[in-house]
Amino acid sequence: MNTDTSPTLFLLPVLFLFDLRLISALNINAMPSVDFIPSPRPGSQPLTKGSDFIRSSCKCTSYPDLCYASLKAYSSSIHEDPVELACVAIGVSLKKVKKMSSYLANLSRKGDIHSDPRASSALQDCVSLLGDVVDEIQDSLKQMRDLGSAGSSKERLRFLLSNVQTWMSAALTYQETCTDDFDDVADKPLKSDVINKCAYVKKLTSNALALVNDYAEKATS
Repeated sequence: MNTDTSPTLFLLPVLFLFDLRLISALNINAMPSVDFIPSPRPGSQPLTKGSDFIRSSCKCTSYPDLCYASLKAYSSSIHEDPVELACVAIGVSLKKVKKMSSYLANLSRKGDIHSDPRASSALQDCVSLLGDVVDEIQDSLKQMRDLGSAGSSKERLRFLLSNVQTWMSAALTYQETCTDDFDDVADKPLKSDVINKCAYVKKLTSNALALVNDYAEKATS
């Protein structure tokens, strides 16, 4: 009986397993971002025309410093494109709202929150409102990505942008209602924590809406 065991025979299973892992990794990396925004690469590039474009564009917002700080990491993906800038701003707002919604949902499930009925009720309302905010911002982002379908029709472009402006405005109103619900809640750390976190997210949403408004004014006039 031939007992010769060639090294190649032992290597075949190893090479096969490596190929499977490589294919799996490539498939994972090929998956699109859920929120349609590119991954930031902070510090990977020096200050460029792209970041100068962001800083200049953010002047139309109510919180220009926050606007620039939240978007500068995406400068290499924005390419001085006002539509892409607005899309990224909306995507950043969406990401933070989702995080805030998850945080509040976890708070609402804690047993000690139910000892304060007003705080518990305000928190539950806020969680529900932020769910609506997520829907409005997601619809806005999808609509912004569809602007190319307008072609050269300013009327069509005006209609699409009007939808985005309406939905983003609604998202901002829902966020304001969330904090208003805490007006009758006792001044405790929970109230301050929720209001401060909501205020930050509201500023991001406000900035995103301002960038959309600025583009709409210039593109449809």
